[in-house]
Amino acid sequence: MKMITITLQKILLALLLIFCVEQVKAACVDSVVLVHGNTGTPEDWANTYDLLIANNYQTSQIFMPQWGGSSASYNNHSGAEETPVRNAINDAIASSCTGKIDIIGHSMGVTLAAQQVIKLDKASHLDAFVGIAGAYRGLWTCGAYPWHVYTPTCGVYGLSVSSPFLDWLYGKKIAARVYSIKSWSDQIVCGSGTCRVGGIHASQIANENASYSFALGHFGLQTYTASKQLDLIK
Repeated sequence: MKMITITLQKILLALLLIFCVEQVKAACVDSVVLVHGNTGTPEDWANTYDLLIANNYQTSQIFMPQWGGSSASYNNHSGAEETPVRNAINDAIASSCTGKIDIIGHSMGVTLAAQQVIKLDKASHLDAFVGIAGAYRGLWTCGAYPWHVYTPTCGVYGLSVSSPFLDWLYGKKIAARVYSIKSWSDQIVCGSGTCRVGGIHASQIANENASYSFALGHFGLQTYTASKQLDLIK
């Protein structure tokens, strides 16, 4: 009887260990960095965050930096705006059980996140980069550099068409897989009356793998495409 009890205990222990190993494997996913847009907040990612949690991501695997000031026209891609995003990317890579991370950015968060990946030389650590409603090719509402609107957001380190910053950014590798999510009725990106820069939608990213269009506004693209975002980082 004692031998049977010991054998059963060993079997149960073995099964428990197998279960634990499988659970660890299931939980090992890329860390995710969610970068909000100009004057946004991490709370803007509520739908995406909730969906990640529902799909077995842990809170420790999701990074949501808060960057920028409260004035939309004064935020750009130089200085204090960079630091929180840079730190989040470094922290995500350092803690990722896969050694890789995924980044999802919205609006100006797209170009800010891409900039930090390049400056940190971390493209090899990125599996997927998803840019939502970004202005990767510039905003006509900012004008064209050097005849641009004279605010930091539209200046040298801003989003005027052909700004030195965007020209530097364009074409550089940022991840193994790159996707854009865009709208042809985006109030910000298409605010001048056209969505195109050089004949291509301004939200599309150079050398991207695919681009997806939704009949949503600038902020709706962030809120209501959570399922697509999750699909793209899998």
